[in-house]
Amino acid sequence: MAVLHRASISPTKAELLQAWVPHRSWYAGSGPLTTLGAYRLDDPDGEVGTETFLLRAGDGPVLQAPLTYRAAPLEGAERDLVCEMTHSVLGPRWVYDGLADPVYRSALVSTVLGGGRQADLQVDVDGVLTPRETTTFVQGSGSPGVVLPSSEVIDALERHEVVGCTVLAGPGLEVTLCRVVTTEPGFDVAGQHTLTGRWPDHSTPTVLAAVRAG
Repeated sequence: MAVLHRASISPTKAELLQAWVPHRSWYAGSGPLTTLGAYRLDDPDGEVGTETFLLRAGDGPVLQAPLTYRAAPLEGAERDLVCEMTHSVLGPRWVYDGLADPVYRSALVSTVLGGGRQADLQVDVDGVLTPRETTTFVQGSGSPGVVLPSSEVIDALERHEVVGCTVLAGPGLEVTLCRVVTTEPGFDVAGQHTLTGRWPDHSTPTVLAAVRAG
């Protein structure tokens, strides 16, 4: 479950994405970004917010941008800091590229391999939690109860960019996140578990990420 707050934030999410995404190597399209959908994954400790945006710039392809929101800087992730944000309820927040954040990495791997789905959204209104309608849905292809890789293995993954994707790789584990989302992924998913997604005006489950373990 992800708890959201009615709050003012500066910069807004639209502003920070517009300032950051066009400067990434995987950016495609032109013009202002439009948010097509967004989903969150659970942090079991409830400390780090995760949010993955599905975006489009003009008539370009669908782009995927995962972010994390933290109450303090993440040591060693300075180059992956997207911005510092002021949140009227939670105070200062540090926003990072999700693939640089061990909490997001772990949440993604566990969702894919464990057959998980997006976090349920609850809005905190004066201490009362009210459900928010889910409009973007993701589903892992794995099975609940599977033995997951350790945090040490996930943290040690080396990151590199390929055409349209970011890959995290290490002994016994490879994670691929589609930065450019297409109907048919630009890599072979055979032998891998996948995360598929549906969002408003896109009802066909589409591969967003893949994990090869073992």
